[in-house]
Amino acid sequence: MKKIFLYILAVLFIIIILPSICTKRRQDVAKKEDEKQEQNVAQVEKYDYSKYKDIRLFHSKTGEVEVLPFDEYLYGVVSSEMPVSYEMEALKAQAIVARTYTLYQIINSKSKHENADICDDYACCQAWIFKEDRMAKWKEDEAKANWEKIVNAVDLSKGKIITYSGKPIDAFFHSNSGGKTENVSNVWGGSDLPYLKSVETAGEEGYTQYSSEVKLTKEELINKIKNKYSDFDIDFNQEDCIKILEYTESGRVRTIKIGNKNIAGTEARTIFGLRSTHFEVSFDENNVCFSVIGYGHGVGMSQTGADSLAKQGKNAEEIIHHFYSNVDIKKIY
Repeated sequence: MKKIFLYILAVLFIIIILPSICTKRRQDVAKKEDEKQEQNVAQVEKYDYSKYKDIRLFHSKTGEVEVLPFDEYLYGVVSSEMPVSYEMEALKAQAIVARTYTLYQIINSKSKHENADICDDYACCQAWIFKEDRMAKWKEDEAKANWEKIVNAVDLSKGKIITYSGKPIDAFFHSNSGGKTENVSNVWGGSDLPYLKSVETAGEEGYTQYSSEVKLTKEELINKIKNKYSDFDIDFNQEDCIKILEYTESGRVRTIKIGNKNIAGTEARTIFGLRSTHFEVSFDENNVCFSVIGYGHGVGMSQTGADSLAKQGKNAEEIIHHFYSNVDIKKIY
């Protein structure tokens, strides 16, 4: 009788009480998620973005600092960073990315220049160009329309930034991913960022930035490596004297063995002046040839990928969500 009673209690627990407990737990989890979302919104809104309405721009050639309205600064960035021939939605995406990148640098005190927020050197910050200089590089009969297109791209995306967990992201971008972007840790080390994950992008092979070749004489290769490693040595008679040892998940070179040195792909790119770390290498009796795919570090938005997606009908926000995972787009002014 006692066993029957215990059995009935167990059945009642499973049928009635246990579902109630599970439901309560799901409700608690959902409540916590809602609270987290509210906190994220609050984090974005707590910033006093009004103090960033002007940008202090350091001119690398003259050493002078110029104060510009934020969007006027972005006209010079977008016109310098992305070809005006690209689709409007790609240019708008570039404007949002550039605005976000700039804010991230300011908020996180990343500036390397005293009394300035950012500089005009692409190797340090973002490229920037004077309107007059930019227009002089275009055909005279196209310059006015081209500049208006740039201004429209910035103005139509006015105030929009990319956020993750309520904060502006470190919005890296590059020229051409070669079909797949790179995880940030494979380029600069450290931990991966959840919004900078490797993604595939179709249609980039049709751009001039997609492929390139660097050919060096064997002597040139030796001299370039010896500039970094004085004890470098190589015997080209050995079959495996040059060998790629490891690739990253995106197909880029993580490590390459050249002679008596194992060199990181990112370092090899610098030493040999390669467009990216996505390369294969071959050599013959006289020369060493690097066949390269893509252009740039490969992290974040690919500009040719953005244009390709725009040609496929994607809008600026869809392009951004493609390249940056689990982000939000927030209008701050």
